[in-house]
Amino acid sequence: MHALTRGCCVAVLGLCLWGLVNLAGAAFGDPGEDHDYYLQEIISRQPHYYPEERRRSPESPVERRLKTELKKDKEKRLGAECPPLGLEALRIDDFQLHASTVKRYGLGAHRGRLNIQAGIFEDDFYDGAWCAGRNDYAQWFEVDARRLTKFTGVVTQGRNSLWSSDWVTSYSVLLSNDSYSWVAVNNGSDDMVFKANQEKEIPVLNEFPTPIVARYIRINPRSWYPDGDICMRVEILGCPMPDPNNYYRRRNEVTTTDDLDFRYHSYKEMRQLMKIVNEQCPNITRIYNIGKSYQGMKLYAIEISDNPGVHEVGEPEFHYSSGAHGNEVLGRELLLLLMQFMCQEYLAGNPRIKHLVEETRIHFLPSVNPDGYEKAYAVGSELVGWSLGRWTHDGVDIMHNFPDLNSVLWEGEERRRGYKNVNNHHLPIPEWYLSDNATVAVETRAVIAWMEKIPFVLGGNLQGGELVVTYPFDMTRFSTKVHEYSATPDDHVFRWLAFSYASTHRLMTDANRRVCHTDDFAKEDGTINGASWHTVAGSMNDFSYLHTNCFEISIYVGCDKFPHESELPDQWENNRESLLVFMEQVHRGIKGIVQDPQGKGIPNAVISVEGINHDVTTATNGDYWRLLNPGEYKVTAKAEGYSSATRNCEVGYDMGATECHFVLTRTNLSRIKEIMEKFGKQPINLSLKRFRRVRHRRRQL
Repeated sequence: MHALTRGCCVAVLGLCLWGLVNLAGAAFGDPGEDHDYYLQEIISRQPHYYPEERRRSPESPVERRLKTELKKDKEKRLGAECPPLGLEALRIDDFQLHASTVKRYGLGAHRGRLNIQAGIFEDDFYDGAWCAGRNDYAQWFEVDARRLTKFTGVVTQGRNSLWSSDWVTSYSVLLSNDSYSWVAVNNGSDDMVFKANQEKEIPVLNEFPTPIVARYIRINPRSWYPDGDICMRVEILGCPMPDPNNYYRRRNEVTTTDDLDFRYHSYKEMRQLMKIVNEQCPNITRIYNIGKSYQGMKLYAIEISDNPGVHEVGEPEFHYSSGAHGNEVLGRELLLLLMQFMCQEYLAGNPRIKHLVEETRIHFLPSVNPDGYEKAYAVGSELVGWSLGRWTHDGVDIMHNFPDLNSVLWEGEERRRGYKNVNNHHLPIPEWYLSDNATVAVETRAVIAWMEKIPFVLGGNLQGGELVVTYPFDMTRFSTKVHEYSATPDDHVFRWLAFSYASTHRLMTDANRRVCHTDDFAKEDGTINGASWHTVAGSMNDFSYLHTNCFEISIYVGCDKFPHESELPDQWENNRESLLVFMEQVHRGIKGIVQDPQGKGIPNAVISVEGINHDVTTATNGDYWRLLNPGEYKVTAKAEGYSSATRNCEVGYDMGATECHFVLTRTNLSRIKEIMEKFGKQPINLSLKRFRRVRHRRRQL
């Protein structure tokens, strides 16, 4: 009864404070920082924010250390600018965007979002900005925040277009509580006119002299590029005023209960965080590096396994990588969050995480392109634009920098048309690619060496700027067909792998979600064949499939390449289950050991599945893994110098690979070669004539 009374008092106090906020907002005043944060604190103390099953006692050292750092960081940022409302991140829906006039539907107010990308054709249905229907001073672009909001600034760009040059060079800002009466932002005496863009892609931030509380905000262009039209892409910075009863916010609200370090990390901070996790979980983690970037920064990876540093026979290897495009930063932070989460949950005895750690050797490579990330990180989430930091320091796009083995494969098939045995697995890297004259980033070479050293079975590279999972092939067979579906022999497996991530993501398969830019992937269950989206040569996915045993997919984790730091908890909730589910898929299909009669493993033995023209090979100790969907398969193991063996292997629907072992015996020819090598390849002291006579007698017997 006492707890109930206290809860009622808190609710009444909250309503009273909310009334004061409304009065302050009506006068366009700032209710004050203390008032704002006090009410937020009241709301945050409600019991449903802290479910009992997520509490841990005693608190682990890594949790205490990270919590202290977070507290200091929060105190440091209390007076910082407000985060974006979410035009780019799609938290603001199309119905909240309005405009005075529009040039056409494809350039409507719903397209006036920061960094939105246009289609490749002029007059596309999905174009790259809001553009006014005419060029005059009466035009405006409006955002309805749907609640009182403390507005602090505006970020603008011009129109994204290959064909047009349109941007606004100056504008004024007006605010309202009812969308009828408007007040302009002023400097105390005169209405302010803000300088905007000088070209169409680089974002420009204008902060208000003082924060202003209102519900609606309008941008009124005052000048524009003389040879262009009034076109804008916009983000609004603002802090929503506390409103526990607000319907629009409550229905989409996600509150994480994981106690993790939700912030962006510089290169040094990333390394320090990895060290903290390693200190907390020394028995299941190992930090190593796979090489260096162009500017000499080490490419750090962390391994999570019950026996770190060792490939255990029968245990599959999995990897996540991210940050190949340095400005697509969400994937990097998701992997840093995932390594913290797995460490904490393992210590807490979570059976699911313990099973993953004990049965899988897991590798995370959070930052493939640290040089590019540092460029993007220095500018910040709202001003980085679409491309700054994407490439390596020497201007290479890592994701398109791998050897083009697709062309090698298809040219070989054309030359040998009519022959069945054309390998499309373990294709060698062309000699020209290995030369010093080839344009290959040092980061790409480091990743290739990593992939060749470790027998990965499954991998995912995290990217940004879209919300979709793509699977190989990423290159069309015929260049004239730009959007041709290009299937691998394992297309059915790849489609399942992609769907396993997309279907467990909170947004990817939502048929009602808004498209990020121009493509609606929800109708394809949040997945797509890479080549049927946009064909590229030299992708990481295709190289991985054609050169190694690893099945690799690309996971685009968000429309916004560099979401504001405040969005990280929500993005973690969106992706956490998917990240775990996809890792678990490494245990689907068949696995086993190929060995000789003495029990010695046979390395580089070839495992073939009838009907699927793509083989895998055994690791150093003779163990192998072959990803397959449920069904019955005829599997053959063969190795040089050994007789092949074939058996039927059945894959069930339950999680866990089916064991399918092979014992191979030496062939007579291999024994003869072995004997000859033993005697220095000298002829055996037996004449050919005598040998034939003895063989003839044996046959007569």
